[in-house]
Amino acid sequence: MKMNQKPKNNEQWVVGAIEKIEADYQRSADTHLITLELPAFEGIDIYFKDESTHPTGSLKHRLARSLFLYALCNGWIKENTPIIEASSGSTAVSEAYFARLLGLPFIAVMPATTSTDKIQAIEFYGGRCHFVDHPSEVYAVSGQIASDTGGHFMDQFTFAERATDWRGNNNIAESIFLQMRREPHPIPSWIVVGAGTGGTSATIGRYVRYERYSSKLCVVDPENSVFYDYWKSGDAAASCPTASRVEGIGRPRVEPSFIPSIVDYMINVPDCSGFAAMRVLSRKLNRRVGGSTGTNFCGVLELAENMRRQGETGSIVTLICDSGERYLNTYYNDEWLREKGLLERVMSEMDLLEDKLNH
Repeated sequence: MKMNQKPKNNEQWVVGAIEKIEADYQRSADTHLITLELPAFEGIDIYFKDESTHPTGSLKHRLARSLFLYALCNGWIKENTPIIEASSGSTAVSEAYFARLLGLPFIAVMPATTSTDKIQAIEFYGGRCHFVDHPSEVYAVSGQIASDTGGHFMDQFTFAERATDWRGNNNIAESIFLQMRREPHPIPSWIVVGAGTGGTSATIGRYVRYERYSSKLCVVDPENSVFYDYWKSGDAAASCPTASRVEGIGRPRVEPSFIPSIVDYMINVPDCSGFAAMRVLSRKLNRRVGGSTGTNFCGVLELAENMRRQGETGSIVTLICDSGERYLNTYYNDEWLREKGLLERVMSEMDLLEDKLNH
């Protein structure tokens, strides 16, 4: 009786593809952990893990690498398989990079409001962009394109929490704790992240529990996102008719990769506060950061104020998710903020925040 076997040439291609991704990883150094001194919070040390230094400029580089390895090892990607992803930008940039590395076609399905800088970055890596009018359309359209082309829908929103080994193996959580070992407060009181897929919060939350650390996980959520409401109510059918203005975090539906049971605390951050914090933090660090990082900073400051009020000392760690250079035409553009009706509130909150941090 003859046995069906996989074509040898495809097995060799998959092995070669995995080797290319692993070689690319070996060429990359870990990202820096940057301290931010704020005299207003004496005894509370604040750190930013700078994920903008990845080859594709964002936290999503880690996710894209994991998703490709996961799909390759599952047998979902073969030689010449088109890769399709639903993404608001950064994940698509990183996946386009890895698709080019493997010689695969790449199509990003994204809202028409995605920043032009991210679109240009996707195209730089050889990807193609397919635009939809509303963020809720990206899932069905991605699936349809994958079906029409014989491609693979990467589906970051489903597979983000399972593609990364949360027990260690060079994930972001393990990296944070290794880099904190020689700090005054090596076990952070809090780790603060946003949620787009929910993959990062799942990885960090699980790792903290697995290693039995006392750190708590805080997730910040922008306007026009359902994660905060879902965490409070448990209603998995929650939805939002309006898209989040903060690219990379916030979703109009509850994503499968968001695990609320590992989140200790959530903070709903108004967009004007996040954009104000983004600009103020950029001055403090002498580098532009994106809107998701500004949202993170709002969460850090609320937690630091709570710790100060209770007489606690310790450390708080959060992320620089990507560079602000990608948002020169949006978040850093006063005219864009004015069109969105945010400029006056952002400027006012910047003044209040500067005063708070200096006293």
